[in-house]
Amino acid sequence: MHEYSIVQALLNQCEEHATKHRAQKIVKVVTKIGVLSGVEPDLLQTAFDTFKEGTICEEAEFVMNIQPLVIYCHDCKNESSLKELAMACPKCGSLATKVVDGEDMYLMSLEMI
Repeated sequence: MHEYSIVQALLNQCEEHATKHRAQKIVKVVTKIGVLSGVEPDLLQTAFDTFKEGTICEEAEFVMNIQPLVIYCHDCKNESSLKELAMACPKCGSLATKVVDGEDMYLMSLEMI
């Protein structure tokens, strides 16, 4: 379950930002999670709730914004946001596509006091 190591890295980032900005605590952690990131949101939430105890994020709300798959078609030059995991262009059916977004997980913002 790699969600635990992801949360450990996320909490380390939060600690670094809080130290840099002399924050006493973090009240909100906002992430963006791509559907192709390999991260399971429910497991990530559980891991965050488990590992935040005793950290600067102990009382933090954890927000996960799920990023759909976004592809670009080289043939028709169309960019599409897809709800299903498919690589074919929904406009022309071409497989000459590349993933533009939806593969990664990012820490988007922190609310600190």
